[in-house]
Amino acid sequence: MRGLYRAKCADGVAAVKAGKSVYRATLADLIAALSQAEREGRLAEKIRFYARASLLIVDEIGYLPITTGGANLFFQLVNARYEKGAMILTSNRGFAEWGEVFGDPVVATALLDRLLHHAVVIQIEGASYRLRSHAGLIPEHVRANAPITPPPPPKRRGRPPKSKNGAADH
Repeated sequence: MRGLYRAKCADGVAAVKAGKSVYRATLADLIAALSQAEREGRLAEKIRFYARASLLIVDEIGYLPITTGGANLFFQLVNARYEKGAMILTSNRGFAEWGEVFGDPVVATALLDRLLHHAVVIQIEGASYRLRSHAGLIPEHVRANAPITPPPPPKRRGRPPKSKNGAADH
């Protein structure tokens, strides 16, 4: 996951360096902002704000529950950006689970229809980078369902060790 985080940040930085506008938020924060704008009668203005960015990075899809109203608001944003601006999305859930994530399979299908058209999907599998050094603290029943591997030994830096005859080993 660390590689994905770095790639996401690197893409955002590259876009900014290229003179593009970038906005990054978690899905929960986006939906909260859109919900507030809707209550205040400013939804169209807020969607235009998010649609203006050349790149919109939406992080943490599937981490927190989403209300049906929130799913509809996110759909409106995705629809407004469709074929107009790039998006990077991160999720810990597969597309087959998005009906559950968004609380409505119809909205999830419509979202995926627009998001996956012209998309490049990168799927990363494996243990959590953040939890590797603390695998012993995770209960066994959790570890059994989510493999957490110990960190690899640190890479040796500097010159290769010298052999007994004084030459470097290769």
